[in-house]
Amino acid sequence: MEAINNINLPSLLDTFVSLCAAFVLGGLIGFERQVRQRTAGLRTNTLVAVGAAVFVDMANRLGGHEAAVHVVAYVVSGIGFLGAGAIMKEGANITGLNTAATLWGSAAVGACAGADLIGEALLAAVFVLASNTLLRPVVNRINRRPVDEETSEATYRVYLVCQRGAESDMRENLVNWLEEANYPVRDVDIHPFGQHELEIHATLFATAVDSEELDRVVARLEALPPISQAFWNSSSEE
Repeated sequence: MEAINNINLPSLLDTFVSLCAAFVLGGLIGFERQVRQRTAGLRTNTLVAVGAAVFVDMANRLGGHEAAVHVVAYVVSGIGFLGAGAIMKEGANITGLNTAATLWGSAAVGACAGADLIGEALLAAVFVLASNTLLRPVVNRINRRPVDEETSEATYRVYLVCQRGAESDMRENLVNWLEEANYPVRDVDIHPFGQHELEIHATLFATAVDSEELDRVVARLEALPPISQAFWNSSSEE
């Protein structure tokens, strides 16, 4: 009998409007993701938005605005766990961050719809879509630009390949000459390289370098007889 007593047509209509808004707006976000063949596509983003709307609407009906606010907090943390499952790390590459952030945005849209803030839900959906579409050409243009070694923050390493037996002297020269150039060494590793050589690589404390100056240090090292190769590179893996 309690279930029958809880049937309230105006309240059901209100819930229907909230879920319709979450369904449509979450579907729009998911459609853009599906077109780009992302992991979380049309169904996932729609379900996230609708699910968030259901929880917030239910809390709003049972306990009022204060209860809805508490449920929104739980929705935010719950979507955080869901988004973490979409993030994958392969070596130095991390993928899925944008997918996780989009799921978070879909949940926000659904939470607004469930709280009967349809206008806010619409605005949130517009900005999530704009972030994934309008900003894409800007990101692509930035990524196509060459890296400015003097202003970028990265991890820099200098590599030497030298004859076995000469590694102690070459290691000392490497560390000393880099420090003379004001690039102190954070760590030095030595690994076998073929049958007769070793590879020495030094990781610098610096997060930005003068590429020409580092090239001069490397050229000076490469001129030493025991060294067959010398080079440096940068990466943003840390």
